[in-house]
Order: sequence, then structure tokens, then C-alpha cells
Amino acid sequence: MSTQLNGKVAFINGGSRGIGAATARRLAREGATVAIGYFASAIAAEALAEEIKASGGQAIAIKADASDPADLTKAIDSVAKRFGRLDILVNSAGVLIVGPLDQYSLEDFDRTIAVNVRAVFVASQAAAKHMQDGGRIINIGSTNGQRMPFAGGAVYAMSKSALIGLVKGMARDLGPRGITVNNVAPGPVDTDMNPEKAEFGASLHDLMALRRHAKADEIAAMVAYLAGPEAAFVTGADLLIDGGFAA
Repeated sequence: MSTQLNGKVAFINGGSRGIGAATARRLAREGATVAIGYFASAIAAEALAEEIKASGGQAIAIKADASDPADLTKAIDSVAKRFGRLDILVNSAGVLIVGPLDQYSLEDFDRTIAVNVRAVFVASQAAAKHMQDGGRIINIGSTNGQRMPFAGGAVYAMSKSALIGLVKGMARDLGPRGITVNNVAPGPVDTDMNPEKAEFGASLHDLMALRRHAKADEIAAMVAYLAGPEAAFVTGADLLIDGGFAA
């Protein structure tokens, strides 16, 4: 078990599955206490927390509805109060709703923006109030923020490209406090949202330089780097980890 994050406290919004869960495991291995934010996956979140504790780490599961600003803020405040600090925020919660432009409902549009964009702003604003100099805010963006090569993904792509502008602005706002703000922008990752073995998943490989899906652990490794001391000079960046999807 590494020690580069010893004494740090991390809140992972959307931490019960996929990239969020892999990130929780990785940050815990690096020595951080992790709060696993979940909404509908209570069983998975509690099981993950117990798994981390059984491996010698420190973790809790906490319910946080990413689409509800008050609930999300309350969850972050409670983590900071419980542990006396908050050093790392990972915004991993997200939704993927695709469909033709002429059939895309305003309800789906609003939900996409609420979870993929507004929740990032709300969580970052809440977390920054508790962070000391040297804090870290890390968003899980998407390579689709730079390249959307198929129909039906316009709103999802817009939501992820919005994060690029958001981190650039927040990096300026929080830079005087030594808090860094970055996006990690994955390509296809083998998760429940986009399984590699599915027909759609396999079709993506023709668009890539490396013809495979990423493993969630590979994305978590990038997050861990940004959370650690070696990335203290990296801020306002949108870091592609996409197997050449956008190349």
C-alpha cells in the first residue's frame, strides 16, 4: 500500500461502480480515506467500503443524489465534518442518454445537464469551502467532449465539453489557494455503461489507435496521479486517456 495520500480525505461522487469504484480502491491503496458517494447503488457502495476496509484502507459509503444540489452539498459537508477535512473531490457521477435530435426529450436534456454539469459545479463549490491549500478537484469527462463520431450523442458531448470550460475557469478561481482542477477524459471503458463485449462497444474499436476498451483501473491511475503531490503543477487541463479515439 502506497503512502502518497496518507492523511488525505477524498469524496468520490458516483463512487459505487465502474470508474468511480476503481478510483475509490486506488485512492484507498494510496492511503486516502475515501467517502463513496452513491444514489441508487447502496448495496454496491456498502460492499465496496467493506472491501476497502478489509484490505486495510479506510472508507465509508454515503448517499448523495447528484441531481439534487441540496442533497449533494449536504453529503459533502457531512464528510468534511466527520473527518475534519476534505482534500480531494472526484466528480465521477454521470449519465449517458443518447437519441436522435428530433426525438430527444427536454426531460432527458435537463437530466443530462443536471448530473453531468450542474452536479460538478455544485460539488466543486461545496468541496472548495472545506479544502486547504493543495486541494484537488478531478472530474471524469469524456473524449466525446472533443470528438463525437456517431449520431445521437450531441447532448452527451455538449455536457462533457462544458466541463472543459468549467475546469479552465475554476482553475483560475482556485489557483491562488493552490487547489488544482482538472478533467480526466476517457475513451471507451469496459464498464456497465459501455461494456466491451456489446455490439456497440466493439464497433468503437475501429475509431481508435489502440483497438480495445480501457480498464477502469487505468482511468483510476490517472486520477490518482492528479490527486498526488507529483501533479501539483497540473491544473486547468483536459487529459485524454482514450486509446487514440480523438487522435
